[in-house]
Amino acid sequence: MEEDLPTWLRVQYPFERQVLRTAEGHRLSYVDEGHGECIFLFHGNPTWSFHYRHLISQLREQFRCVALDHLGCGLSDKPKHYHYSLDNHIANASALVEKVQARAFHLILHDWGCPIGLAIAELYAERVQSLVILNGAAFVSKNIPWPIALAKTRFPGTLLVRGLNGFAWAATSLCVRKELPEEVRRGYLFPYDSWAHRIAINAFVKDIPLKRRHRSWKTLQTIEEQVPILRGKPVLLAWGMKDFCFTGAFLKKWQEFFPDAQTLCFPQAGHWVLEDANPEILEKIQVFLTA
Repeated sequence: MEEDLPTWLRVQYPFERQVLRTAEGHRLSYVDEGHGECIFLFHGNPTWSFHYRHLISQLREQFRCVALDHLGCGLSDKPKHYHYSLDNHIANASALVEKVQARAFHLILHDWGCPIGLAIAELYAERVQSLVILNGAAFVSKNIPWPIALAKTRFPGTLLVRGLNGFAWAATSLCVRKELPEEVRRGYLFPYDSWAHRIAINAFVKDIPLKRRHRSWKTLQTIEEQVPILRGKPVLLAWGMKDFCFTGAFLKKWQEFFPDAQTLCFPQAGHWVLEDANPEILEKIQVFLTA
């Protein structure tokens, strides 16, 4: 990317960024670090590849770590006129897989990264070596906590999310059980400093399908229906049990999908389990990937 990052952020996020152009010409930023078997890391909302900084640093001596910033997120472009739908995020992720040309790869998925990444796993099932699934869902559910339900509304939801930064800013408290250091909080919020730059955060919330007529309901339902083609793949479910959104009920659903999965529960960790359970979770993921 042409623009430089402030020194305080580069200390935490010391990675060289690569660029992929979408069909429309928008820039997708991604990290491509290390050598060995490829791992794709897909983040959720309202985070970005910064969420995986510790994992990338931990794994890049043994693996090639490729972490995408979804369009509208992180250091990727944030176009005003774009259809920020699940289908398009999947298409962008697929374009990255094609560019990287990995014959075999692992997937690490969190939050919205779960449906995006699971769709990728289903499209490239023969290449998938393993899946690490962190707090998130890739199946239809009508369970939604009230803060997110409020954010889904046109008013006051859009004003709260885009105008007051009420979603990203609140996430730095609601999504963790341990207080984030100030420089880490600043890192999460860095890309989302204005109304214009919060467009995808707002769109992701609006794209949660709660009714059959929603534009992404069918896509999510199809992802769920195709899960059986991934059975037999090694799966690690690593869960923060204090998650206010993706509760233990979601973990149980994943266990029904993947009855042979390894499960790691972190009783005192919240939605951002990589923050709350660091460094233990990093070591356990590394052990799983190298087994």
